[in-house]
Amino acid sequence: MADAIRVLLVDDHQVVRRGLRTFLEVQDDIEVIGEAADGASGVARAEELRPDVILMDVKMPGSDGVEALRSLGELGNPARVLIVTSFTERRTVVPALRAGAAGYVHKDIDPDALAGAIRSVHAGHVLLQPEVAGALLAQEGSGENSRAGSLTERERQVLALIARGRSNREIARALVLSEKTVKTHVSNILMKLDLADRTQAALWAVRHGISD
Repeated sequence: MADAIRVLLVDDHQVVRRGLRTFLEVQDDIEVIGEAADGASGVARAEELRPDVILMDVKMPGSDGVEALRSLGELGNPARVLIVTSFTERRTVVPALRAGAAGYVHKDIDPDALAGAIRSVHAGHVLLQPEVAGALLAQEGSGENSRAGSLTERERQVLALIARGRSNREIARALVLSEKTVKTHVSNILMKLDLADRTQAALWAVRHGISD
């Protein structure tokens, strides 16, 4: 499986890891290359094995998923992290996404949908299960529609590519623009939507159907 997506499982429950491994090992394009039982061990294994995608729980004893995400970011580890957890409250979802998670799904997700989620985040997309997106939207203000309407068509195109994980250089190439022009568009998008960074912009795009 030379071209298989290499996956690391990080969860403190052995039965969960065993169940995930059993299902994923029958997928032709996914290979489970290792396991870890907490965040710190997960970071160490990620540095050792260099997986493409990490399936990680949020709540674990010792170093949790959010701490692990921050550590991976500080180390510059390129793995895409898909959170697989029982916790979908806003207070749990938001810190994980801000720490760099590429996706967030509930543990009761259909197995085939989980395989699809792995493929999606590996391809560079930001993925949220509907109930997770709902948790984020629960406290949204009434000004969302007006902010969306303030975007130009070009800004919407740039935002859609941000949501797909594209860099400024890749966006410039796709839209036949200079990188400087793309940076200007990104700055305008963040200002108009009152967002702090590209990750928040990507999540906003997913929630509002601009990433399709």
